[in-house]
Amino acid sequence: MYGLIIILLPLIFGYLLPLRHTTLLQAVARTLSALVYIILFFMGTSLAFLDNLSSNLLAIFHIALVSMLSILACSLLALWLLERRWPWRHQHKPQALPSRLHMALESLKLCGSVLAGFLLGLSQWAPLRHASTISEYALMLMLLLVGIQLRSSGMTLRQITINRRGMLVALVSLCSALVGGVMAALLLDLPIKTGLALASGFGWYSLSGILMSESFGPVIGSAAFFNDLLRELITIMLIPLLITRQRSMTLGLSGATSMDFTLPILQRTGGMEIVPAAIVHGFIMSLLAPILIALFSA
Repeated sequence: MYGLIIILLPLIFGYLLPLRHTTLLQAVARTLSALVYIILFFMGTSLAFLDNLSSNLLAIFHIALVSMLSILACSLLALWLLERRWPWRHQHKPQALPSRLHMALESLKLCGSVLAGFLLGLSQWAPLRHASTISEYALMLMLLLVGIQLRSSGMTLRQITINRRGMLVALVSLCSALVGGVMAALLLDLPIKTGLALASGFGWYSLSGILMSESFGPVIGSAAFFNDLLRELITIMLIPLLITRQRSMTLGLSGATSMDFTLPILQRTGGMEIVPAAIVHGFIMSLLAPILIALFSA
């Protein structure tokens, strides 16, 4: 219950703040970006203090790989069926994209923050033992800022309901990811709720790892981070290949990032027509991710 409170209260409070000033919103974005790196650094530090470190590292990558493959397989199948049943008609021809390697490296920078914290934590420096307390307060501040950003996006209930394609893809993405989470839990012999929480990041690796660490500890938290990071890297590579014939699949795989990080890629390859659906889809998934993780972690 405590974990549910520290996740939902700051998020709701931030969403209720009507912040409109451009300068303040830019400061929120910069602070949020810095907090993500700080919290991931302390997540890496917590890893270094684990007992049986080598076996725990193997467990992290095993859980991350199995959960990523399970969730990705279910999502691909469900989104493929959606495209067959309700094809997304369009006339757009994809444009040339910037380097996908460059975009992937942007995601991998966050791994460097976890690695730096892990390496420093190996020194067993006494003050670092308070990493979990520091990251908890930083997490609450981060969720407050996420709530402010969601409110400032200007997305209304009317705009969400009008764009049926965005809502439909979000619904299929949500259900298929949760089915994949249950499958991963069964394969890994984990509680079903843990598998559902692992699936609820929807590719938002900078958030899922942090929230899961608070609720399940650094092993599951790190696995959640790498699970969503791998999904995001695969999505970046697949978007240009799938956008022409599988637009719903491309949007669904983008998860919560379709309204920010992957939006420029979707727009360049899918045209302006895909942008409203991408924003609606990303908004829904971004709003649901912390709420569902909190519920399944309670």
